[in-house]
Amino acid sequence: MDQHSLLFQAMVYLAAAVVMVPVSKKLGLGSVLGYLLAGMIIGPAILGFIGSEGEDIMHFAEFGVVMMLFIIGLELEPQRLWHMRKSIIGLGGFQVLITGLICAAIAYLLLGLGWKASIAAGMIVSMSSTAIVLQTLTEKGLLKTQAGQGAFSVLLFQDIAVIPMLALFPLLAVKGSRSENIAHRSFISELPGWQYGLVVLGSVAIIFIAGKFFIPKLFRIIAATRLRELFTATTLLLVVGIAVLMTIVGLSPALGTFLAGVVLANSEYKHELESDIEPFKGLLLGLFFIAVGASINFQLVTHYPLMIFGLVIMLMVVKTLVLFLLGKISGFGKSQNLLFSLSLSQVGEFAFVLIAFSMREGIISKTHSEIMMASVAISMAFTPLAMLFNDKILQPRLTPNEEDDEREADTINESNPVIIAGFGHFGNPVGRFLRAHNIGTTILDVDPDRVELLKKMGFKVYYGDASRRDVLHAAGAEHAKLIIISLEPAEKRLEVIDTIKKHFPQLRMFVRAKDRYDAYDLMNAGMLHVYRETIDTSLRLGIDVMKALGQQEYRSARAAQKFLKYDEANLKKLASIRDKDEYILTARTYIEELESILRDDLQQSLTENNGENEEDEAMLAGSKLN
Repeated sequence: MDQHSLLFQAMVYLAAAVVMVPVSKKLGLGSVLGYLLAGMIIGPAILGFIGSEGEDIMHFAEFGVVMMLFIIGLELEPQRLWHMRKSIIGLGGFQVLITGLICAAIAYLLLGLGWKASIAAGMIVSMSSTAIVLQTLTEKGLLKTQAGQGAFSVLLFQDIAVIPMLALFPLLAVKGSRSENIAHRSFISELPGWQYGLVVLGSVAIIFIAGKFFIPKLFRIIAATRLRELFTATTLLLVVGIAVLMTIVGLSPALGTFLAGVVLANSEYKHELESDIEPFKGLLLGLFFIAVGASINFQLVTHYPLMIFGLVIMLMVVKTLVLFLLGKISGFGKSQNLLFSLSLSQVGEFAFVLIAFSMREGIISKTHSEIMMASVAISMAFTPLAMLFNDKILQPRLTPNEEDDEREADTINESNPVIIAGFGHFGNPVGRFLRAHNIGTTILDVDPDRVELLKKMGFKVYYGDASRRDVLHAAGAEHAKLIIISLEPAEKRLEVIDTIKKHFPQLRMFVRAKDRYDAYDLMNAGMLHVYRETIDTSLRLGIDVMKALGQQEYRSARAAQKFLKYDEANLKKLASIRDKDEYILTARTYIEELESILRDDLQQSLTENNGENEEDEAMLAGSKLN
C-alpha cells in the first residue's frame, strides 16, 4: 500500500495515538505528552512514516485550537469576560512586553542577531501554547483555579497580540529581502492603514451582530428540521466561516471564534453547540500535538544540541521568572503562582506562524528560523514534564501546607451558633433556609469570585479556608454549636474534619457527600451526619414519576422514605467493607433485600387499597338500594 495514501496516513496517526496516549496517561504524564511522543516516533527521526507533509497536516490540525477557543468562549458570558479585563490587560500585557524585551536583549547580545531580528524573536517567544496549557489544565481540573484563570487571561491577551505583531513584522523587514510570496498576501493588507483598521473593526462587528441577532434564528430553523447531522454541519460551517473571515482580514481565527463563542454564551443552543464541536476539537488537537512532535528536526538538534537545549532552558527559565514575578504582584499564593508560571513557560503554536512569516519577510534567516522552530517544539514537549515536576517535586517541598496559597482570610467580626464552610450550590440553599428562620450563620468560602458575587447579592460571606485552625477560631468555632461542611473537593472536606477533631472536638459536624463512595470515606472518618447531595433529589424524582404513572402520592412518598431508611442503614454497613469481592456480594444482597421489602410493601398497599375499594363499592350499592 502507498505509504503516502490518505488511508495509510490516517491509520498511522490513529495507531500512534491509541498506543502512546494510554501509556502516557498510565505513567501520569498526561495526554499531551503522549501525542507529542507519538509524533516523534512516527516522524522522520525514528520510523519515518511522516515526512514533509507533516507541516501541511499541522496547518490543518491548528483548526483544533480554533475550535477549542470557540468552546471556551461558549463557557464565558460577556459579563464574566468584562470582569476579567484587568487580569487580561495587566497580566497578559506585561507578560508579553517584559518577556519580549528580555528575550530580544538576549538574542541581540548573546546570539548576535540584528536589532530588527532580535525584536521579532522577542515577540515570537513571548507567546505561550494555548492548546497545551488549556488542555493540560482542563485535564487536571485546574482551569477554574486562580492559576488557571490567570493563565487563561494571559493566553487570551497573547492571541489578541498576534494581530499587531503581524502588522509590525513588515516594518521590520530588511529592504529588498521580502519574499516572492507577496502575491499570496491578502488584498486587504495592501489597503491604507485607516481603511484596513475599518475593515478589521467591521469584521469584529459582523461577528457580534450576527451572533446576537442572526445566528440564533438560523439555529432555530435548523433545529426545526430535527436532523442532528444538519445541526452539526451548521455548527462547523459557523466556525469555519468565522475562521475564513478572520484569515482574510489578517486576524487570528482563534480570536474570531472565541468572540463568537462569547456572543453565543447566553444562547439556548449553547450546550448543543458544545457537544457537536467537542469530538472534532479533541481529534484535531490530538492531530496538532502529533504534528508538533513530528516536526522536531532531530538532525538539526544533533548538530547544535548545546545551543538548542540551552535556548530552550533559558527561554523557559526567563518566562517562568517573569510570570512568577507578575503572579506575585497580582497576589497569587506560592502554590498557585508556581502552577501559573510553569504552565505558561513554553513557546506556543502561534510562534510557528510568526517564525514562518518573519522568514518569508526576510527578518530572520532560514538557519536561525529552523533553530527557533526546533526550540519551540522542544519547549512544548517539555511542558508536561515541567507540570509533572511541579506536581511531584516543587509543590510538596515548597508548599507543605496551603495556608499561603490564596489571599489572606477576611477579618471575621461575628460569632454565630452555625458555621457554613462552602457556600456553593449545596451550601447556599441550606444557608438561605437557616437565614429565613433567623438562625445566625457565619459563612466561609475559598472562591474569591463567589465571595464577591454573594456580597453583592446581600449575603455576609467571609473569604477563608475552613481547614485552617486560625480561620475557624476567628469564625467562632469555640462557641458555635455546629458546622456544615459543604466545601469542594472531597479531600478538602476531610482536611476540615481533621482540623476540627484536633482543635474543636465539641463542634458537631454535618457533612456533604458527593456520592456514596465519598460518604464511605466520611463515615470511616467518624462522621455521623453525612448527606449525599443527590439521593433526596433522586427519590423526589422517583415519587413524581410514580405519580405520573397513576400511583397515589402518599404511598409513593412512604415508599421513598422506606427506601432512604434502608439505604442509609446499609450504607453504614458497606462503608466498613474493604475487600472488593465481598463488597460486591454484600451490596448485591442488600439491593435484593431492599427491592423485596419494597415489593412486599407495595403488595400490602395494593391489598389494603382493594379492600377499601370493595368497602366503597358495597357502601355505594347500599345507598342505591335505599
